[in-house]
Amino acid sequence: MRVHVLGSAAGGGFPQWNCNCQNCYGVRNGKIRAVPRTQSSIAVSLDGIRWLLINASPDIRAQLEASVALQPKRGLRDTGIGAVVLVDSQIDHSSGLLMLREGCPFDVYASRMVHQDLSSGFPIFTMLESWNGGINYCELAIDGSPMTPTGFEGLQITAVPICGKAPPYSPHRNDPHPGDNVALYIQDIRSGKSVFYAPGLGGLDESVIDYMIRSDCLLVDGTFWREDEMIFAGVGTKLAREMGHLPQSGRGGMIDMLRCFPEQRKILIHINNTNPILDEDSPERAQLSKENIEVAYDGMEIGLDASESLLTDANVLTADIATKLENQRAGQ
Repeated sequence: MRVHVLGSAAGGGFPQWNCNCQNCYGVRNGKIRAVPRTQSSIAVSLDGIRWLLINASPDIRAQLEASVALQPKRGLRDTGIGAVVLVDSQIDHSSGLLMLREGCPFDVYASRMVHQDLSSGFPIFTMLESWNGGINYCELAIDGSPMTPTGFEGLQITAVPICGKAPPYSPHRNDPHPGDNVALYIQDIRSGKSVFYAPGLGGLDESVIDYMIRSDCLLVDGTFWREDEMIFAGVGTKLAREMGHLPQSGRGGMIDMLRCFPEQRKILIHINNTNPILDEDSPERAQLSKENIEVAYDGMEIGLDASESLLTDANVLTADIATKLENQRAGQ
């Protein structure tokens, strides 16, 4: 199984078009060692020909132009994208569907709540009906049932509900429902290798821990370094957890959490433009290196080849890690 990182930044990209924070100013003017990033999205393939697009960012056209494997090769009109999966209905994860309109109809897998948002508050599904009948909506179950997208035999996806808010335009913005936000457990059933993808992750419960334990690679929320980052940078008023993101630093932060998974490859994705880890010479980036935590970048390739299974008794480990994390949060 191959995972290709199309975009690794949070909403707005890096540098953000209207931002002059230390990072954005620094990368534009060569004052820091950093690389620009587009808004987060990945693609997964078993054969390197047919790709499952996971999230369709507003930057999808540029991302496809930078990714030879996903470009047309077989016919006059063609694409390497076989289907799309959405983890939420946020603008930075769904509006790219509009850029793919010439390819309609195509399959889009999403939870019922995401489908509802994209048919009402932000009616992309309705708008696309004018292009060859629109898209084929396929429900992404959130009951733990694995599913195989059409045309991707050998690949299984399990949607894992996680905490988080629906977008501001959602009819139930202040009335959370399971399925508003999901993480994905993606497995190559032939090799047994798997990746856990969660660009938004406000915390870990036993269900999330269980899937993380079973995964060979954790591609998880790297939005903010600190809880009050937006306030500290002078560009906002909300805390990280209020926005549905677990910051890397601090007691019970993402670094603490990831220490509980020593056997997995750990990669942060969905990096906000204010996060100091974007500066490759920053002490924060050095701390991640010491913790064996990588930072995703556009064009990053993650290969997951056949090997022995990572762990044998996931149920016992899930309980042990849940207890350890609870102790960390309690300051023990």
